[in-house]
Amino acid sequence: MHLHTRGSFDCLSDPLVVLERALAQGIDRICITDHNEIDTAVALQRAYPDRVIVGEEVKTAESVDIIGLFLTEKIPKGTPARETCERIRAQGGIVYVPHPFASGKGGGGVILDSIEDLIDAVEGFNARIHDPALNERAVTWARERDIPVGAGSDAHTPGEIGRAWAEVPPFEGPAEFTDALRRGTIHGTSSSRMVHLASTWAKVHKRLVRT
Repeated sequence: MHLHTRGSFDCLSDPLVVLERALAQGIDRICITDHNEIDTAVALQRAYPDRVIVGEEVKTAESVDIIGLFLTEKIPKGTPARETCERIRAQGGIVYVPHPFASGKGGGGVILDSIEDLIDAVEGFNARIHDPALNERAVTWARERDIPVGAGSDAHTPGEIGRAWAEVPPFEGPAEFTDALRRGTIHGTSSSRMVHLASTWAKVHKRLVRT
């Protein structure tokens, strides 16, 4: 429910390799959630409509990440958090809050109260979160509000794919997806801290290519 391809500024993964790796791991549908971009996800979804859900991890004006799933239009980076959620909903998408209690990209939970009424699902397990308490806190927050939880590897390299996933019954479209999450289960194992080096190298590599 949360992974990246070379469409993200901090990832070099070929999108087809990402899909093939997921299928090899027994994951039969993936959400491509590149940072502030949907072009790569749209192209892959057109080629594999039954395998790919178009998503975007939006860096909001508050510097907190919000994921939109089942998107048809990109939401610009720097859009305020509440407006981001409203724009996701306006195009029939699902508001999915990743790593809500992580510092920095999750804002330590500071925006949750202001967007609670617009949240469709919360990331209950993120394989790149190395403090288990932060994932546990996300699950608790969501369960207390009867909000479904999902899981994602947050993979920026093919080797991370399959570190976390949601096991859900069959569904069609966003309306059935949230219900499937309610009836599903999440699974995951934390990735090595070393994976962050790959993201750093991807940023450097892309800057070098541009210069």
